[in-house]
Amino acid sequence: MNDGWLDEIHWTEDGLVPVIAQLYDTGRVVMFAWMNRESLELTVKEGYAVYWSRSRQRLWRKGEESGHRQKVIDIQLDCDADVILIKITQEGGIACHTGRESCFYRSLIDGKWQTTEPVLKDPRSIYK
Repeated sequence: MNDGWLDEIHWTEDGLVPVIAQLYDTGRVVMFAWMNRESLELTVKEGYAVYWSRSRQRLWRKGEESGHRQKVIDIQLDCDADVILIKITQEGGIACHTGRESCFYRSLIDGKWQTTEPVLKDPRSIYK
């Protein structure tokens, strides 16, 4: 595959691009993460989300520990070419390390962040 498409992306100074993961069937946003060129190339090649972990400074295949992989259905680039949207199917129905469907489970209610989404699976049983 010609990789000229990678050159069209406006990468940060760190060589990263922000990525939003959205459920293909419902449109629910389940995650935000970062990719570098290598992780985006691997995502396209393997068909499953591969991110760049800034905290671990390494590639991170979503679900490598939990089994909750993200099968990529579509990859879109925004109008400014600086944000990627991946439409996915979420294996196991859990995207968040807290055991929830989405990482976006807190809402600002009356000036306080309140949990509005249930834990679907105890994280201690997901991560060994």
